[in-house]
Amino acid sequence: MYLKNGEIMEKIDIAKNVIKQSGGMAKTSSLNKAGLQNFEIVKLCEKGELVRVKHGYYQIANNEDVSEEQMIASFFKEGIVCMESALFYYGYSDKTPLVWTIAVPRTITRSKIKIDNFAYKVYFVQNEKLMIGKTEGIFNGIKLPVYDRERTICDCFKYRTKMDSELFNKAINAYVADEKKNLANLSKYAKEMRLYKKVNDLMEVLLNG
Repeated sequence: MYLKNGEIMEKIDIAKNVIKQSGGMAKTSSLNKAGLQNFEIVKLCEKGELVRVKHGYYQIANNEDVSEEQMIASFFKEGIVCMESALFYYGYSDKTPLVWTIAVPRTITRSKIKIDNFAYKVYFVQNEKLMIGKTEGIFNGIKLPVYDRERTICDCFKYRTKMDSELFNKAINAYVADEKKNLANLSKYAKEMRLYKKVNDLMEVLLNG
């Protein structure tokens, strides 16, 4: 039993204690185990004391200790940072993305990727192409899966019609100027993603121009 000054702790204190011990987010089952019933959790959300991060997960309201990066690591287990977020990570875009862009398997259960309190956009990718170019990066101190430079550039060609043309051009030119580029991998990925002609035609012009 949770005690405070000789009395049973208030429900919000119990919830906060459990959430802090869980690293900033707690499952419904953990709150239940501490003595909170589901209707009491709902009431705490209605009062603005708690925030539902996604189904079955809660955090303390206005708690900035839990970063978006931590939530991505916790909830997007099968996700990979891609497109605009990856472009910004590699310095191919100087425009901070308004939303996180994350690739997920096309067959993923939609409930797995429903998070209520930060902005994101998912790209549904064929399972056999999901792992092409997957690597890891450090985002705000958190290790997250991210597509490497070459896969990110291939994705720019794949989604070119949905991209801002200025962003596309800046990204391609930044990649061409990047000393860390790997043209062999770019060619390999482009073939695997059936983008070789599109990628090769433009890259030949830029690299030989």
